[in-house]
Amino acid sequence: MERSFQSEVELLKLGRGQVFHGEGILAVTKALLQSGVSYVGGYQGAPVSHMMDVLNDARDIMDELGIHIETNASEAGAAAMLGASINYPVRGAVTWKSTVGTNVASDALSNLASAGVKGGALIIIGEDYGEGASIIQERSHAFAMKSQLWLLDPRPNLPTIVQMVEKGFELSEASNTPVFLELRIRACHLHGSFKARDNRAPLISRRHLLHDPDFDYARICLPPSTYAQEKHKIEVRWPAAVKFIREHKLNECFPGTDAGLSAEIGIICQGGLYNAAVRALQQLGLSDAFGAAMLPIYCLNVAYPLVPEEVVQFCAGKRAVLVVEEGQPAYIEDAVQAMLRRAAKIDTKVHGKDVLPMAGEYTNAVVLDGVSRFIEMAAPHGVDTSVVGQVYERLNAAKQKAANLLGSPVPPRPPGFCVGCPERPVFSAMKLIEHQTGAFHVSGDIGCHTFSTLPPFNIGNTVLGYGLGLASNAAVQPMFGRRTVTIMGDGGFWHNGLTSGVANAVFNRNDGILLIMKNGYTSATGTQNIPSSPHQTEFKSHDMSIEKTLTGLGVQWMKTVHNYHVSKMAKTLLDAMTSSYEGLKVIIAEGECQLERQRRLRPRNAARLKRGERVVRERFGVDEDTCTGDHSCIRLSGCPSLTVKSASDPLKVDPVAHVNNDCVGCGLCGEVAHAAILCPSFYRAEIVQNPGGMDRLLHKLRRTIIGWLQPATARTLL
Repeated sequence: MERSFQSEVELLKLGRGQVFHGEGILAVTKALLQSGVSYVGGYQGAPVSHMMDVLNDARDIMDELGIHIETNASEAGAAAMLGASINYPVRGAVTWKSTVGTNVASDALSNLASAGVKGGALIIIGEDYGEGASIIQERSHAFAMKSQLWLLDPRPNLPTIVQMVEKGFELSEASNTPVFLELRIRACHLHGSFKARDNRAPLISRRHLLHDPDFDYARICLPPSTYAQEKHKIEVRWPAAVKFIREHKLNECFPGTDAGLSAEIGIICQGGLYNAAVRALQQLGLSDAFGAAMLPIYCLNVAYPLVPEEVVQFCAGKRAVLVVEEGQPAYIEDAVQAMLRRAAKIDTKVHGKDVLPMAGEYTNAVVLDGVSRFIEMAAPHGVDTSVVGQVYERLNAAKQKAANLLGSPVPPRPPGFCVGCPERPVFSAMKLIEHQTGAFHVSGDIGCHTFSTLPPFNIGNTVLGYGLGLASNAAVQPMFGRRTVTIMGDGGFWHNGLTSGVANAVFNRNDGILLIMKNGYTSATGTQNIPSSPHQTEFKSHDMSIEKTLTGLGVQWMKTVHNYHVSKMAKTLLDAMTSSYEGLKVIIAEGECQLERQRRLRPRNAARLKRGERVVRERFGVDEDTCTGDHSCIRLSGCPSLTVKSASDPLKVDPVAHVNNDCVGCGLCGEVAHAAILCPSFYRAEIVQNPGGMDRLLHKLRRTIIGWLQPATARTLL
């Protein structure tokens, strides 16, 4: 996994009155235990992937409380788990990354929202939006509106997040509706404290079993029930949710410290953007360091549904309000406009996307710009807008000074393969055979292999979704002059690729090439385990393989190649391109994720060194005398540890290739040089720590023989 929480999970045992100090996602897990949850599931994926890691590290606590934990094969599987709460008063929570994960789960979620729930159903989603996101830029708000799922967007501090988790279950039960709770990346990883409460053992659990099944046709999503369910959502559940939100004050209204300013302007913001809004006011001199703002702020910890009475009450008497809402469409801003227009004698001017960007992440700098423009346009009495403008200009000048000191803009730094990544040599092989076959169409997939679209490879034409690479290739392959290739990770294979891709391709007798990156984990989301992972816990099956599955589906052309054998991989790819066999051809590129391998080996080697045991590490280097400075090795490898440096020989003008200290000894650079028949400048060295007597003897013998073979001057240096 990406990290272990084995020490931190002790915080989950804290009882009433004790103070929890820790990370956001750990606090969410503690809130689930305090809420009496009966079952938890989810699919890994930043920024909420740690929740599943925490739960797996806390299995003793879960077992003691009787809570069932499920690592789901996909987001759809996680959402379908919540079906337990349709018929029975059990609380359940699931988690995944949104919006892509929500798209996958949409079928189950639509049915769940239509049928409604008896027990509280909480869906904790990582709102992966903005500059730190790794996915398409969309928001979850639209899905909440479309299916009538309530959307919580808690203010980024641990007490509020914990309260929203607990109240989310209550809101779900009060309105018989599933509830989204969205957390941005920073909220998942912020640190803070809150007063803990005792964990609650659920009334229905693995320790307290159900005995009588409940049947109610009104909860089945078939006509005529679906018509009644839709009516019930609007006429009963929605008003019940609004009533609960209002009575329990889930949204927060901060009145402002300046009475005159409070009567003129205010800010309405999403809960997740509250900190950014207050920070902007602080920088402009309109808030103190502790967040006490001079003007009032209406913080929407519940982004949907809105409470019209609260919105009207907040805006009443004010000349202008600013809606700080990230992304497009402006759902909240448009709703506020409509509510105020429907209310009698409310003529408050609503600002939002006129002073803030239409789309993109609302970072502190972006919100600062928007708030300063709003203050300047609203021109409230008692605030010298020229002073606010001067402060803003001074802050901008400081940024410009920092930029000038750098001398040039900071270059963009797109993501890329890790050092020693086993997927890099596969693309090196593909670049090599392009010289024989010509360029070919490559349907990509979600995962680390998507980095192949970047230099130096520039391989990959489409990316349509996790596990959907082969499905996206279905129409291209028949219309192309040569066979096309699909890249799929083993995580994508188990997620969606097995059914939507492989089964479909075999059934339709497609003649493409599928290249499965078998690195052992869902590496792009933090190296969580999948059914074919090489190292499984005692709670998982140990006998599932991609090869057996493909054979069972009827795949007849299948070859497994070790990733780092570039020549063999290139030959296998060429065989697949030219084979007379008509049907799906599968190449399994096998090589464990280097990052996970290093995480496993480093502590093991450190322990061996501490015990004085012999440890051997492999490193690669470049012989300066042999290197010609062509650098084809770099262009075909792209490894971050392979770079250039000035030659020590003054007669060599061009820089030579160089392997830096990041090298993990995967051997790709030498393999590529060999496969491409490049210069023989690469060498492999073994670094022996805690050498034994035989090692010392061999070292002495080698030095002696090398000395005999060296010229007299070099022998003196040796």
